[in-house]
Amino acid sequence: MSASARPRTAASGGSVRPPAAGPSRDPAGQGQPQPLFPRQLTIGVIGAGRVGAVLGAALGRAGHRVVAAAGVSTAARDRIDRLLPGTVVRPADEVARNAADLLLIAVPDDSLAGVVAGLAGTGALRPGQVVAHTSGAHGLDVLAPAVAVGAYPLALHPAMTFTGTAEDLDRLPGISYGVTAPAALRPFAVRLVADLGGVPEWVAEPDRPLYHAALAHGANHLVTLVNEAAELLRAAGVGRPEKVLGPLLRAALDNALRLGDAALTGPVSRGDAGTIARHLDRLAGTAPDSVPGYLALARRTADRAIAAGRLRPADAEALLGVLADRDRKVAAA
Repeated sequence: MSASARPRTAASGGSVRPPAAGPSRDPAGQGQPQPLFPRQLTIGVIGAGRVGAVLGAALGRAGHRVVAAAGVSTAARDRIDRLLPGTVVRPADEVARNAADLLLIAVPDDSLAGVVAGLAGTGALRPGQVVAHTSGAHGLDVLAPAVAVGAYPLALHPAMTFTGTAEDLDRLPGISYGVTAPAALRPFAVRLVADLGGVPEWVAEPDRPLYHAALAHGANHLVTLVNEAAELLRAAGVGRPEKVLGPLLRAALDNALRLGDAALTGPVSRGDAGTIARHLDRLAGTAPDSVPGYLALARRTADRAIAAGRLRPADAEALLGVLADRDRKVAAA
């Protein structure tokens, strides 16, 4: 982290008050005034997992000071050594007290509420401090204990998968961040995301679970699907499934992002009931655990193909019949 570097969005020295934001409901009902922040932020990171350590390193590269980090496991402490050299390791409450401007909390979704409540209850948080979390599933409500002591709440979720290594830093430029913030803090959020090289996507508080479900469904389930496909290819005698799947899946993803449902190809979109039946027969004997997932995705694919006009309802009847019959067999098993 270079102390001589400066955030890309601001000149060095002094303090900056963000410009007025558009009207918005204060989610905490606190009527907080517009905050005043230095151009070089003093930051603490709680949770030096794959996300927290990488974002801390990126903020350090942007010229901010990451002064303390909390990490309990050996892996977390190793990440701090590698990605945040010179940053002291402290207990979470001490990190919060040292984070004069921004406290970044990057802990698992189900742990977040307890961490925030614990910090507020021990007096580790202070008025005027920004308390931000990186959870996609949560918005500002989970930060209510921090708001109650006068801190500013910010939900800042990077739409990216992380490995917790320096390679992640090269993937950050241009990615989106799902941001939920009170009106007074929106200019600060824009500046912070810009310092990370990203683009803000404003997500309303009630929409955070849907936003996160979309990302988890698309990214996490994709990993499961790809690995299942690779295992099936190995069972079919293919020695290097990644060589077969790589070009195919990259083209399919690119087409889907550009063309939507018009990118659909394959036996379901053609209504090839016989082919699907043979797939299911072989899967039942080779990889029975894959049958329910295949059925669910084939049925959803058929629905989308019909809705998009790629598959005529009349041509889909036999296919849907095969899927319904196999559903009954799975349920009876």
